[in-house]
Amino acid sequence: MTHILAIDQGTTSTRAIVFDAGLRPLVTAQREFAQHYPAPGWVEHEPEDLWTTVLLTVREVLARTGVIPAAIGITNQRETTVLWDRETGEPLHRAIVWQDRRTAALCEALRAEGLGPLVTERTGLLLDPYFSATKVKWVLDHVPGARDRARAGKLAFGTVDSFLIWRLTGGKVHATDATNAARTMLYDIGQNRWDAEICAALDIPLAILPEVRDCADDFGMTDPALFGVAIPIAGVAGDQQAATVGQACFQPGMMKSTYGTGCFALLNTGTARVASRHRMLTTIAYRLRGQTTYALEGSIFVAGAVVQWLRDGLQIIHTAGETQGLAEAADAAQGVVLVPAFTGLGAPYWQPDCRGAVFGLTRNSGPAEMARAALESVGFQTRDLLEAMRADWQEAGAVAGGGVLRVDGGMTASAWAMQFLADVTQAPVDRPVITETTALGAAYLAGLGRGLCPEPAEFAQSWALDRRFEPAMAQREADAKYARWRRAVDATMAF
Repeated sequence: MTHILAIDQGTTSTRAIVFDAGLRPLVTAQREFAQHYPAPGWVEHEPEDLWTTVLLTVREVLARTGVIPAAIGITNQRETTVLWDRETGEPLHRAIVWQDRRTAALCEALRAEGLGPLVTERTGLLLDPYFSATKVKWVLDHVPGARDRARAGKLAFGTVDSFLIWRLTGGKVHATDATNAARTMLYDIGQNRWDAEICAALDIPLAILPEVRDCADDFGMTDPALFGVAIPIAGVAGDQQAATVGQACFQPGMMKSTYGTGCFALLNTGTARVASRHRMLTTIAYRLRGQTTYALEGSIFVAGAVVQWLRDGLQIIHTAGETQGLAEAADAAQGVVLVPAFTGLGAPYWQPDCRGAVFGLTRNSGPAEMARAALESVGFQTRDLLEAMRADWQEAGAVAGGGVLRVDGGMTASAWAMQFLADVTQAPVDRPVITETTALGAAYLAGLGRGLCPEPAEFAQSWALDRRFEPAMAQREADAKYARWRRAVDATMAF
C-alpha cells in the first residue's frame, strides 16, 4: 500500500498522522508544547519545541506502522514568525505567534503613514499585528545586529512550514507555499510574488524571504539521517487552507469553518479575487499547477482556546468534553454572554487592544452558565463572519439562504456546540466523517504532488457526511440572541 504522512504543526500541539492509500487515517501521534507569555498580549513558542515535537511524533507513527511513506505533507499554524541563521540553523529569537499583539502600536503608526490601503490592495489583508510582516520587523529592530545580518543574506525568515522544511531537508530548501506566503502581509496575491514596496516600507530585506511554490510541489527530500530514509516533501498549505482542501471546498461558494484554538471560515471565490468591504480578508485558498484559487476569510482568535481557559484559567472543568453537559444543565434564562477577546478581537472588528468581558452575571451564575456562554461565543463569532461574507459575496447561495457550512476541528465533537451553531447562524452545519480535515488536506496535497491522488473533482466525491445539524431555533429567537451578543461586543470595545 502507498502511505502518506501528514505533519500538522498547530498552535498548542504537533501531530503526525499516517494515511493509507485511500486517505484514511491509520495512526496518530500528538505532543503538546509550552506556550510563553513574556508580557501582556505577547505569545511566543520556542522554535526548538516545534522541531522536537515534529521529530518525536513522526518517529512514533513510523515506528508504530512500520511503513515508509511515499510522501510528506505539511500543514501549520499560519503567520507565526521564525528567523534563523542560514549557516547554523539556530533561531534568532523565539517564534512570535499569530496571536501576539506586540506590534499593535507599530501597525497604528503605519496606518497613520498611509500604508494601509497599499497593504490591502496588494496582499488582500488588513494592516494588523496578526500577520507576519510587523513581527519580522520587530525582531529585526530588537535583536542586536539582526538587520545587518539580514541585509548580508545571513538570516532566513519563514512561517513555521518554511522553518520545518529547512530543518527536514538539512538546510537545503528555503521555501514556502502560496497560502502561507499570502498570510505574511508581504506577498502580492495578484502578482504571486513578494512585494518589494511593502518590504521596503518595513525595512525587511528581500534576501531573507523563502521561495514560493505551489501547494502540491517539490519541497525537497528529508535528510536520511532523520527517519532512516529520504522522503519527498510534496504538499504544503497553511492550516486553514489545508482544511479547505480536506473539506473538498473546490467550487466557488463552498464554505468551511475550522474550530481549533481559533476559528477560521473560508469561502471559495474561485479565480475571482473578491475585495471585501466588510473587513474580511481576501486570501489564497490554494494554488495548483500555477493557477490560484482565492477565498474570503474571517478569523476568530479564540474558539477552542475559550474551553482551554475554562479548564486552565478558571479551572471549572477537567476536560473539554465536560462543557457539553454543563451547557445542557445551564439556566438559559440568565443569558450570560462571554466575549472572549483574550488577545483582541479578530474579524470583522479588528480591535487588537480589546480584552475579554462577561455580561449578564447573576448571583446564581456558576460553572454551567460560564460553559454555556463559552460555547455560545463561538457560534456568535461565526455568525459575525457569515454576516460579513454575505455582504461581500453577491452570489451567496452557499452562505445565505440555507447554504451549508462544513465544519471541522476539535470543537465539532460537541453536538451541543454544533447545534447552537446551526441555530444561531440559521444554516445547516455538516460535520464530516473525517474531522481531521487539516491533516487530510495536507496528505491529499502531498499525494497529488506525487501523482498518487486523484484530481480535486474526483477527490471531492470521497467526502462523507457524519451528521447534519439543522436549525431548530426560530429565526426571531436567533436574531434576538445575536443582537444581545452585538451589544456585548460594542460594550467590550467601548471599555
